Amino acid sequence: MAKKVVASLQSSGKDFAKVIKLAKSDKTGAYTFKDEIIPTDQVKEYFAKK
Repeated sequence: MAKKVVASLQSSGKDFAKVIKLAKSDKTGAYTFKDEIIPTDQVKEYFAKK
């Protein structure tokens, strides 16, 4: 039974991507990483916005 659940999750997981963006803090000047899981068709828009 568990194999069927895992197989169904893997097929739907291909529609999403984990993106990691580098951001610099205005207050301290330190760099931080922001990671999100977004749909694959929105990846270019995610990196285009600042």
